[in-house]
Amino acid sequence: MRHTFRKEERLKSSKVVKQLFSQGKSFLVHPFKANWIIGEEKEKYPARILIGVSRKNFRKAVERNRLKRLIREAYRKNKYLLYQYLEDRHSSCNFSVIYIGKTEEDYSVIEKKIIILLQRLISELESHHPEKI
Repeated sequence: MRHTFRKEERLKSSKVVKQLFSQGKSFLVHPFKANWIIGEEKEKYPARILIGVSRKNFRKAVERNRLKRLIREAYRKNKYLLYQYLEDRHSSCNFSVIYIGKTEEDYSVIEKKIIILLQRLISELESHHPEKI
């Protein structure tokens, strides 16, 4: 699998985002909060992600953009964990990752937490929809 992060893998549809936050399930892996919902099966990519950083905790856009870049990179390198799971079950998932920490973490910490978050997402998907997925 190539480690790329294409435009189509990003969650941009306002309709889907509203549905994600109103009907989706969530969990915490500090410093991240993740919301997820099962997606359409006919998607080209099995997972679509929305990445956010709180303006309340990081007032400057430079700080928020840097954190989003680090999160995107950590996800790009480790998304194969989630992709393998979803492709084996012919399903898809839309999810958001929101950085809720008060201070900026190093890339190594962010990457470890993203791996834990992806593993937790897989277990959440397994426990909520074992027959479909």
